[in-house]
Amino acid sequence: MKKIGLLPRIILAIILGLILGSFMPEWFVRAFATFNGIFGSYLSFVIPFIIIGFIVPGIAHMGRSAGKLLGLSTVLAYVSTIFAGLLAFFVGSWLLPSLTDGSSFQSANESGDFLLSGYFEVGMPPLMEVTTALIFAFVIGIGIASIKGNVLQDAFDEFQEIVEKVITVTIIPLLPFHIFGVFQNMTHTGQVASIMSVFLKVFVLIIALHIVMLLIQYSTAGALHKQNPLRLLKTVSPAYFTAVGTQSSSATIPVTLASVKKTTIREQVADFCVPLFATIHLSGSVITLVTCSLGVMLLSGWDISFSSYFPFILMLGVTLVAAPGVPGGAVMAAIGIMKTMLGFNELMLSLMLALYLAQDSFGTATNVTGDGALAMIVDKFSKKDKDESAQQSA
Repeated sequence: MKKIGLLPRIILAIILGLILGSFMPEWFVRAFATFNGIFGSYLSFVIPFIIIGFIVPGIAHMGRSAGKLLGLSTVLAYVSTIFAGLLAFFVGSWLLPSLTDGSSFQSANESGDFLLSGYFEVGMPPLMEVTTALIFAFVIGIGIASIKGNVLQDAFDEFQEIVEKVITVTIIPLLPFHIFGVFQNMTHTGQVASIMSVFLKVFVLIIALHIVMLLIQYSTAGALHKQNPLRLLKTVSPAYFTAVGTQSSSATIPVTLASVKKTTIREQVADFCVPLFATIHLSGSVITLVTCSLGVMLLSGWDISFSSYFPFILMLGVTLVAAPGVPGGAVMAAIGIMKTMLGFNELMLSLMLALYLAQDSFGTATNVTGDGALAMIVDKFSKKDKDESAQQSA
């Protein structure tokens, strides 16, 4: 029997939570609330390891590489990611207040204590705070790059593999049960109706923003190469539909590479840029994270301030570097800074997980499809530099 994908399991968990929460007895709801409490504690314990496991190898690998092509590609990926976050913020802060139409859930900013509590708790204090993990990751990553430390590099590469195993074996399989417990609890306590209506509106807005971002990226690439952007987008579209199925940028690299090479890009540039962008360019994921977090904040009755939110967008562009090629990798990497920079509590993080994972495949598809446009932009500017150098030497 073919294994059911994560997205169908998430959708099934939400539906079952809505149905069973309306008539199941309190003891049953509290049993899953107990599981949710334990799972939330475990997730908090693992977050610092996720941050270190993602950021250290990513910074170390990029820092040890050399050449103008790497620098141009890295800057372009970061700019595209930050632009996507700003686009999502301004559109979301403009449209979402009217779309939510005053919908909210009670006491969401008080650790979600309106929900039924579990029978007991299991404390799992993290070995370090999230901020400490971030600083540690930056210091070690930059340090490895500067001293070219092969031993530490190999050690943290293996540590990243361990973290990816933790996510794929212990977190991803349990997420549907966690989301089921949250929605069952909210349904049982009468909080879910307004939330589901907002979920649908946020989902539609995210897909629209993905399309807008791809049109902007391919219009830019098409203008530089004097090509029809819609035709270019059609050429790279196989990567989009492959990513929808795999939910992994890394697993889609062969299809993305083959599709991009059908454009006017030089083959050696495609070979360099596509695998690199698969790990550092996440414009679709950032759009999703920003839009979902805005929706959750509005549901919580929080005010949205650009001055306090902009640093979160800037940090997202760095934190998501080398997010693993597993479903939900981006949101796992972002959980830590959502807690420290936005102040999200456990209930808000649970809603973020449900919102994000319900459309993770579309965000991943936007990431990899946008990689093609960015590779074409890099090809244009690197070719220009090469031509200028040739003229000077002549």
